[in-house]
Amino acid sequence: MPLWKIINTGGITIYILVACSILSLAIIFERFVYYRKRSRIKRIDFMAEIKAQLLKGNIKGAVMLCNDTDTPYSSVVHSGLNLHGHSEVVISNTMEREISVETTKLERFTSIVGTLGSTAVYIGLFGTVLGIIRAFRDISVSGSGGLSVVINGISEALICTAAGLAVAIPAVIAYNYFIKMIDNFVVDMELCASETMDLVTAKLK
Repeated sequence: MPLWKIINTGGITIYILVACSILSLAIIFERFVYYRKRSRIKRIDFMAEIKAQLLKGNIKGAVMLCNDTDTPYSSVVHSGLNLHGHSEVVISNTMEREISVETTKLERFTSIVGTLGSTAVYIGLFGTVLGIIRAFRDISVSGSGGLSVVINGISEALICTAAGLAVAIPAVIAYNYFIKMIDNFVVDMELCASETMDLVTAKLK
């Protein structure tokens, strides 16, 4: 069945699901690119360079390295290095706040994908129910029809369920992937904050 005929058969529910699919795919693509760009440099390699600079007493070089590295944990380390000379509590609290800020950026739009993944199936089922009601109503109005007519009407109505699943499955998979990526970033930020605190208190006081 051609795509345009499927859309027309499904009615308004299909149009809603198409809009949900476009929104979901756009967010999935944007988040995937966002995470990929910020995970190119491994935490271990980044912190090894930071440690080398700090062991030399070159705070400015470490700060410049943070500025040149586009990752969530570089922002955390940057916030801590900028407060070199302050108390451990101040530096620690500042890095914790920066972790919260970066986590919020990482979670941006992901709840929309999760919501679409959990509701698209129900939207499709709603369209299917409406299609079945419409099929039986048309049969009752015309006063004629048999098993073939009923089956044809139900098969057309089930297009909405199929469309709902087509939207929901990629969204759920992507949402779970995003959650895992965010968890990994948070762990990296916390480890960087802890390591930076050790370096600052041990070598730069």
